[in-house]
Amino acid sequence: MKRANFLTRNALSITFFLLLAFSIIGQIYTGWKEHNDFLNSYDQPGTSMSAYLTSGHFLQATFENWESEFFQMALFVILTVFMKQEGSSESRPMEDGSGDKEGECEPLKNSPWPVKKGGLALRIYKHSLSIVLTLLFFLSFGLHWYGSFLDYNEQQALEGLPLTTGIAYLGHSKFWFESFQNWQSEFLSIFAIIFLSIYLRQAGSSQSKKVNAPHSETGE
Repeated sequence: MKRANFLTRNALSITFFLLLAFSIIGQIYTGWKEHNDFLNSYDQPGTSMSAYLTSGHFLQATFENWESEFFQMALFVILTVFMKQEGSSESRPMEDGSGDKEGECEPLKNSPWPVKKGGLALRIYKHSLSIVLTLLFFLSFGLHWYGSFLDYNEQQALEGLPLTTGIAYLGHSKFWFESFQNWQSEFLSIFAIIFLSIYLRQAGSSQSKKVNAPHSETGE
């Protein structure tokens, strides 16, 4: 059988990467315009687009969203190891035990190199998805904090109010409000797909059970 071309084999990731690129370009342009309008309202000169990319306004707006995305994905990957939801396509079957499936760590001809090497490389690789997602969450959390801190101090300075330190800002309600408002939306979306996939279907989707599957069937 002839192998599908590159675009066909990678259509899903390419499509979402292009959507990401389109969205972030739109965010940069509109955020830059909005931030300059804010500066002009205080009779301050606008900033260049390149300078805007290192501003607190851009960093805060970008990474508070990335933070919540990586947080929910990391938690979802980790919790689905130990927890199940009867009838959901997003859960392992109820009869599956937790931990490694029998034989899944045995090296095959085309297995990734950590599986063939074994030892420490395999122990890390077995949890590499949750490790990387967790690291991306902490990186995004740090950049969100830094950007929000810069943005807060910029507004304070424009209004002639006292500035704060980075450490003190970690306990500021503005910073945590930004985090919680994004976290709750991500947890809502995960809850929705877990629960709704019990009763609803989408023919042809890997995120849905088969159309004729009973509601009690768990897993894809």
